[in-house]
Amino acid sequence: MSGIMAVDEKILRSLKSAITYLESDKKDGGLLADNLWHVAAELEYALFLLSFKIHDENCVPRMKSSLGSRKADVASGLYSIKNLLIQAETFFQSGSLQDAYKSAYVARQRALKIMDDLVKKKGW
Repeated sequence: MSGIMAVDEKILRSLKSAITYLESDKKDGGLLADNLWHVAAELEYALFLLSFKIHDENCVPRMKSSLGSRKADVASGLYSIKNLLIQAETFFQSGSLQDAYKSAYVARQRALKIMDDLVKKKGW
């Protein structure tokens, strides 16, 4: 039982950590890109652990990125990511693992899209 609790705690910790990185000082484009990288990494770890909790690979949602090639508005994108992270946390705590997975997945994809746009804008 303690192994299961440890996984749950790790998932919640990753989601909370992603929110913390998202809320940290974002004035500089390079710092924002770095923070978004951390957000995406935390979400990748949470998604990995969630996929184990869901168990059956047929139950893990197969998702495509629907973000397209349009540039993301940074401010609204960050707001959307934060809301998705809060949703993922809420879904997870209520036992709705697939919904938690979906919210975390979309949040990660949006973070990566904004990060990609920032990198292209700066010419890194």
